[in-house]
Amino acid sequence: MIQHGPGDAIGRFLSVADAAEVLAVDVETVHDLIRSGELPAIRVGERGPWRIERTQLEVWIDDQYEATRRHSVWHQGEFANVVELSGARSRGIRPVD
Repeated sequence: MIQHGPGDAIGRFLSVADAAEVLAVDVETVHDLIRSGELPAIRVGERGPWRIERTQLEVWIDDQYEATRRHSVWHQGEFANVVELSGARSRGIRPVD
């Protein structure tokens, strides 16, 4: 659970565990995102803990929403083309908007 102390309200970085809690995933999933380069993070020291900047996590979340939106729009467009190719319009069937 993220604990907010006196200086934490303006804290810049989250631990991997905190990021996992925000995303409602396990810690290993966040580590996988960091290792793949999908989620920007820095390591404190040569072998120290990973830290994720709050703003970077928010940007990543926004990017995921946008990717989901684009995927949905693409599939809607793909379905509309299937209706057109199937001759539904010539049979008086209206495509779903």
